[in-house]
Amino acid sequence: MKQKRLYQYIAPNILAMVGISCYILADTFFIATAQGTNGITALNLALPIYGIIFAIGSMIGTGSAIRYALAKATGQQEAKKYFSNALIWDVIVSVIFIAAGLFFPGQVMRVMGADTVIESIGMPYTRIVLCFTPFFMMNYAFTAFVRNDNAPHIAMAATLLSSLFNIVFDYVFMFPLGMGMTGAALATAVSPIVSILICMVHYLSPKSSVSFHFMVPSVRMLISSCSLGVVAFVGEIASAVTTMVFNFVLLGLDGNTAVAAYGVIANTALVGTAIFNGVSQGLQPLASEAHASGEEHEKHQILVKSIVTGIVLAIVLIAGVWFFAADITSAFNSEQSAQLAAYAIPGIRIYFIGFFAAGINIICAGFLSATDHAKESSIVAISRGIIAIIIFALVLPTFLGITGVWMAFPAAEAVTLLLAIFMTKRISK
Repeated sequence: MKQKRLYQYIAPNILAMVGISCYILADTFFIATAQGTNGITALNLALPIYGIIFAIGSMIGTGSAIRYALAKATGQQEAKKYFSNALIWDVIVSVIFIAAGLFFPGQVMRVMGADTVIESIGMPYTRIVLCFTPFFMMNYAFTAFVRNDNAPHIAMAATLLSSLFNIVFDYVFMFPLGMGMTGAALATAVSPIVSILICMVHYLSPKSSVSFHFMVPSVRMLISSCSLGVVAFVGEIASAVTTMVFNFVLLGLDGNTAVAAYGVIANTALVGTAIFNGVSQGLQPLASEAHASGEEHEKHQILVKSIVTGIVLAIVLIAGVWFFAADITSAFNSEQSAQLAAYAIPGIRIYFIGFFAAGINIICAGFLSATDHAKESSIVAISRGIIAIIIFALVLPTFLGITGVWMAFPAAEAVTLLLAIFMTKRISK
């Protein structure tokens, strides 16, 4: 029974997604140590660029992998084309980002809100990240197809080992070799290549039913895949949109120190988001199989068990952050800025309360996408990731100042939770 295999998929995906978030935390820690508050500010202004790259790669890769799983379950010959189509479109879309990295990295940083000082610190980091866009995007397809080809542990190993590579070489490049932000960017840029190489262990094995074939890229297949990858897209773009909006609001309220405080909160929150994305991605192959086979009871049990798992994880996460808020802030506050601590400690506690609702929302949106309810999943994902968060981020600070910025995330997730419950109940009927 599929529901009994659920945790065999969820656990590796949680570990894999947490691994991804940990290398960003490592980036933040090492950059804070080497560059101080201005380094954190530069990194936080660059994070939306990451978000856009990851969002597009995730939408194409995850959506194509879902289409592959559904087509494979129903015996469609087109199933074998989705992997190749995803990789080719990743390369095509990457051209725009590579051009921006080669010719306009400074302008990109200024668009993100950087002043002259922050631009000079962040420009090398931004240039390298943009130039390695194809590998970031293709890595999503490689890991998603490995996971959907019954090898979730290889996908987990690829993600964890590439994250470990990133953390180790962050340190090596930044400190023994003295490369600063450039070193941090290089370690991050090479890590998806490590992940792709590990995934090749599965693709080159007899167990693989996925292979690459040169083909004319299909716009129809891309659109079909992206319609089911919207949840993955919004899941990634949400952090980029939130970070960008929060950055501009905080720059207006109290400048770079407030943005640096949010950098601590946002990068720590990536771990929380990663945990629930892991549950969401873990349920996907089994939910897709149950849906394609018409096993309604199995689908229901997969959803219920996933939500219960999410609630337990949320309680543990919120409690941990509440008790260790000062320690988390101190780890990234190398200059021991009293102002940064005064913003970040209460801020992280308020912000993380939102993960109780966010966990359920992410899981419900992933389930809806995996069971071919693209419209409903998109509505939930867009509400929590873009519309609601922007509205609350712009409105609440008017009345509550910086505290209103921290409250925007819990408020947006609470409103979206009502929408997610409604959508899930409607399709269940």
